[in-house]
Amino acid sequence: MELKILQKIGETLLREIRTGVSHEKKALFKGASGDKTYPIDKKAEEIIIRELEKSGEPLSIISEEAGVIELNGGGRQVIIDPIDGSKNAISGIPFYCTSIAVAEGGRVKDIRLSYVINLVTGEEFWAEKGKGAFLNGKPISTQKDEEFYLIAYEAQVPGRDIQHILKLLSGARKTRCLGAIALDLSYLATGAISVFVSPSPSRSFDFAGGWLLVKEAGGIFTDLNGNGVEEVKLGLKRITPILASGNTGLHEKALRLLR
Repeated sequence: MELKILQKIGETLLREIRTGVSHEKKALFKGASGDKTYPIDKKAEEIIIRELEKSGEPLSIISEEAGVIELNGGGRQVIIDPIDGSKNAISGIPFYCTSIAVAEGGRVKDIRLSYVINLVTGEEFWAEKGKGAFLNGKPISTQKDEEFYLIAYEAQVPGRDIQHILKLLSGARKTRCLGAIALDLSYLATGAISVFVSPSPSRSFDFAGGWLLVKEAGGIFTDLNGNGVEEVKLGLKRITPILASGNTGLHEKALRLLR
């Protein structure tokens, strides 16, 4: 799997999602992950699978909507979130993306290539294991100092989740709940976000692409107890809370506040 294949998918998504997809708010059905599938989710997934099939490579796809799909007999894993930020998209909030990660094995540590495209701005983020992280072809890196300029978070159950992370949020100059984990992590990789936290268990396709971007840009990525997520299995189940920071100092401060 080469980066140019993922970039071709991004190009196609930008063209077809922007112009020819209904942002209908009525769900079609529940996807394999248990979340509602909207027309925009279904269309994006169809585009991605169609383009991957054209590559002729044997692939095992794990996708939020369709579940597990074996292409050409199955092979390396491709973890897909066709539309991350679906609720934003159908509500007219311009903050949503597609996230794709390619892994040589069945755990997070096996991810070697990730690609996230902002479907509103067209910005492309990608990372290759051992080769760094990039935005539109230019190298990116995480925040270097230890000030909590902006902390972003995801609250699946606000009444519970916000209470759990309130001390951390209170230590920030600014906070944001933006609604698309992969984009949160992508912008953290650029240094725009200091820390990202999601206290409820996330699924691997929620953060697979962002994990490699953060790591390759110089950031730290663990669960809320400071344990690495490298051994987490790639799949459809909600499995781990996540905490990502621009550097070790930021991460240690965040962990102390969460404890």
